[in-house]
Amino acid sequence: MRRIARAPWELLKRAFGWLVLFELRNKVLLAPSAIRLGRRETAEVRRLTATLATLPDALVATVVATHRRPEELRAAVRSALAQTVTDQVVIVVDDGAGLPELPDDPRLFAVSLARNVGMAGVVRNVGIRLTRSRYVAFLDDDNLWEPDHLERALAVLEAPGGPDGVYTALRRVLPDGTERDVLSVPFDRRRAARESFLDTNAFVARRDRALRFSRLRRTPEVLPREDWELVYRYSRGHEVRHVPHATVRYLVNPGSFYTTWSG
Repeated sequence: MRRIARAPWELLKRAFGWLVLFELRNKVLLAPSAIRLGRRETAEVRRLTATLATLPDALVATVVATHRRPEELRAAVRSALAQTVTDQVVIVVDDGAGLPELPDDPRLFAVSLARNVGMAGVVRNVGIRLTRSRYVAFLDDDNLWEPDHLERALAVLEAPGGPDGVYTALRRVLPDGTERDVLSVPFDRRRAARESFLDTNAFVARRDRALRFSRLRRTPEVLPREDWELVYRYSRGHEVRHVPHATVRYLVNPGSFYTTWSG
């Protein structure tokens, strides 16, 4: 009887993909949280815009979301500023905990939310909305980029007939510094509906209205993650390609909120 009862669910998973179905469930159950968080996000953008003399603007803006990781943040910021692409700005958005001392660089802008939101997607959205840059990249405070990360991404994006977004390969690193593996999966939207192999630490995309993270309140138990949701939704109306070069050092830390991929 249990197999019979599950048959419709299995058919739906085969037709649409379990990640798509779970996200549909999230939108129904968590819709009220998205409305509240959207209002807070807009209020923060208005407040912070008023405090900035000019909005950060360059060919590409790197948004770094952070919360109480001062040493890791400084390392992440250094890796962003060390990119071979210099036509960039780095926007650090602190989730209400306060900012540590950061490198003195005219390309670096750092702001703090008035109070803790606890949603990485909303924190990143504030950064996106504070820039007018053509492209936006994302780097979490506990991860690092190789110096050529933006160069490799922009070479594809800026080429004639280039896509709207690209993601590079991830070198997954354990807390002791040893390499676990390299995640490098060519983009396939149908496969992405069934496997979570998309992470925004590797994603660089053309900035438009579609480049916004989900505002649903996702606890660690809520699947899929907002990284998957952003890239999957963005790819609905934009071309996304994979760059098979490992340019991101992604920390797989059991003590942190990290993505567990099935890919």
